[in-house]
Amino acid sequence: MPAKSRTYQPTKVRAALAAQTGALRDAVHALCAAPDAERLLAGPTRLGQWRVRELVAHLAVQLDWVPAHLDDPLEGRPTLDLARWVAGVGTVAPLLDAGAREHAAGEFGGDPASVAAAFDRAADALLAVLDGPEVADPQRRFEIRLGSMTLADMLVTRLVEAVVHADDLADALGLPAFPHDRQALAAVTRLLADALADRVPGGAVELRVPPYAVVQAVEGPRHTRGTPPNVVETDPLTWIRLATGRADWATAVDEAVVAASGERSDLREYLPLLG
Repeated sequence: MPAKSRTYQPTKVRAALAAQTGALRDAVHALCAAPDAERLLAGPTRLGQWRVRELVAHLAVQLDWVPAHLDDPLEGRPTLDLARWVAGVGTVAPLLDAGAREHAAGEFGGDPASVAAAFDRAADALLAVLDGPEVADPQRRFEIRLGSMTLADMLVTRLVEAVVHADDLADALGLPAFPHDRQALAAVTRLLADALADRVPGGAVELRVPPYAVVQAVEGPRHTRGTPPNVVETDPLTWIRLATGRADWATAVDEAVVAASGERSDLREYLPLLG
């Protein structure tokens, strides 16, 4: 595990989530205003059988999750931290898939203008919460199927959804890059790097994702000074794609977007971290 659990400043998380939501809104509006918007919405994604329409619907559901459930009664579910959320969120994938399909056939099943309007409603609902008094309470709890989180941590998970699926959207639309908010990208990179250190604790391998994260992981001799014997280095988006199953380890190494040196530096057996 990391020597000390990382904390995320709530004001920075809220600002990053608001900025990333705004960038997503702009992308969805551009998509829905395109002359071939119907074709684009029906296009494939790298997410199994999801079309772009399902992806946009899922993004909206994830952005709206906190506003839609903010006042749900607490049921006393077990405490859930960010590391365990990363480890466990894949177990609810069938429910997320069903929800995306339901919304894609319902609220997001109309013409492109109605899709943009539906996305606006979700974005506006989240932005209202981010500006509201509820998020100022550091002890406020929020329950999901996996457990009970602080609301502050729950907003970090929304950053993960907003960054990972924005990258999925850019890929599906053939865009060269998505204009991620820098703080959003940094937070997601750090969380997923810490998740590796939590899943395979140790000091044999140093993972470097400049400029945002450095962690040590994997059981074995711990590095204390000088150049570590086992080093993995990559850029933030490549790390996020590897950690979420969007990229293949061997391909990333072959294409030199991952530099891995040392006999313990092959991380493929530990990936993905988040389904």
